[in-house]
Amino acid sequence: MASFLVNGWPAQSIDTADRGLAYGDGVFRTLLVREGRALNWARHHRLLERDCRMVGIAPPDPAIVLDEIRRLAPANATVKVIVTRGSSGRGYAYPEDMAPTRIVVAYASIPVDPEPARDGIGARRCDLVLGEQPRLAGVKSLNRLENVLARAEWRDPAIREGFICDAAGRVIEGTMSNVFIAKAGAVATPALTRCGVVGAQRERVRDLLAAQGIACAERDVPFAELAGADELFITNSVIGIWPVVRLGAWVGAPGPVARLIQRLVAADDAAAA
Repeated sequence: MASFLVNGWPAQSIDTADRGLAYGDGVFRTLLVREGRALNWARHHRLLERDCRMVGIAPPDPAIVLDEIRRLAPANATVKVIVTRGSSGRGYAYPEDMAPTRIVVAYASIPVDPEPARDGIGARRCDLVLGEQPRLAGVKSLNRLENVLARAEWRDPAIREGFICDAAGRVIEGTMSNVFIAKAGAVATPALTRCGVVGAQRERVRDLLAAQGIACAERDVPFAELAGADELFITNSVIGIWPVVRLGAWVGAPGPVARLIQRLVAADDAAAA
């Protein structure tokens, strides 16, 4: 079950002329609500606002969005906040005075499977490669067809995530996650200057590591480098932190960096109570 607000009003549909539907002309963020609290909200809203400005859409008032989240999710839920450019006529051009469409969706909370976070997951390299578009690099736009097609490459339930590279063989992200690698005490995450999505959980992990005095480099990570990793883990605002224990021929185990981050994220969520 899901509940919806469209520009603050209960609704189950949007205008068929909305550019989010017609062209993917919009952005979104997904977050957890626990006991009525929007977790990691400051980073989610900061990135939502940044993404809106990067594509030229007026960002929504954070107080209004947070109020709507609280209206729809007074307890536990997964919430998606979508902002489109709004409705217009046919064609790519649009008038300058368009009013954005703001959509807040709350999905009923489901029981969390503890196994992936506890024991780690299997992953694979996707065949699909991401196209480079620096103009949209980092933005979580409504254009997620690349990720949809990458996720459609496998049905094996033992594989919980796919790593997507660019045409040069550099790891960019997972189909639903950001990627981290640890080797000899050094931690890195792929640079997202050409393509990919900057996740709010990714940014929180980087901040929490920095607070512990652990530098996390943002740099190019060739896929071949993963074969020498001490640890691999993925991050996402809904799943949290999942260690990767199998990736092709590489076999690892949940390691100390992933365990530290899991504890720090849990403590950060608790401190927001």
